[in-house]
Amino acid sequence: MGMKTSVSLFAVLAVAGLVAACAKTAEPSAAEAAPTDKIKIEEKQAEPPMPDIDFAEFAASVVANPARPEADRADDERRKPAAALEFMQITPSMSVFEVEAGGGWYTELLSHAVGPTGSVVMQNPEGFRAFVGEQIDARLAGNRLANVRQSLSNFDALDAADSSIDLVTWVQGPHELYFKPSEGVTLGDPAKSYAEIYRILKPGGAYVVIDHSAVAGAPETTGHDLHRIDRAIVVEMAEAAGFTLEAKSDFLANPADTRTITVFDPSIRGHTDQFTLRFRKPRG
Repeated sequence: MGMKTSVSLFAVLAVAGLVAACAKTAEPSAAEAAPTDKIKIEEKQAEPPMPDIDFAEFAASVVANPARPEADRADDERRKPAAALEFMQITPSMSVFEVEAGGGWYTELLSHAVGPTGSVVMQNPEGFRAFVGEQIDARLAGNRLANVRQSLSNFDALDAADSSIDLVTWVQGPHELYFKPSEGVTLGDPAKSYAEIYRILKPGGAYVVIDHSAVAGAPETTGHDLHRIDRAIVVEMAEAAGFTLEAKSDFLANPADTRTITVFDPSIRGHTDQFTLRFRKPRG
């Protein structure tokens, strides 16, 4: 069930702040201590056999694709998309469901990665259209990303068939489950949202999360107050839904971020400490 267009003006304005925090084009701050350029991955043995592909080489080729808008490339240094795509283990022909796609910065990359024989679902809550709709329409204009389909729904009602997706991504995102635009309004029930992600993934499929770090032990309400989340909450929720944590990476770490201030704060906006996790849906 998508957010209704009758949501109060207060709710819409609150979502505007949310979208701004997670916008794919936020301006960086000079206050950041530069995170490492080299991806560091702590990884368990992957359950399914992986295709014979050099993920790092393929990811670099996707980022270098001349079809990408120049405005997108301006954020490459801070967002490190090559490291992200390598971690996602994305390959041509995959079916990808992108939860909370925003204006489509990652949609562009995912579309080029999976190619004409793959597909990408670009999902957002309905209320986001008021703020990123023009960006989405421009990105998809003229069928330029022909393998992308836009979907509007809450996070606990994903628009995909059971066991139909190879990869689900949620970039700067799971904390939104605890964000409340207004009294009695949410973007989806947390447990149901993780169950939906599990439902739409094929057995052996991957769920990849990137989100703003909160301090260890921070409560769920931090998702609303600071737009951050303790990674332990994400792991707990994903494992409760049936996922296995397969890998984690620190390629978006920033030790200069105290993780105690809102992601909107000018001193850290665009350069928050972020964690990256890859989960796997069991084959059996």
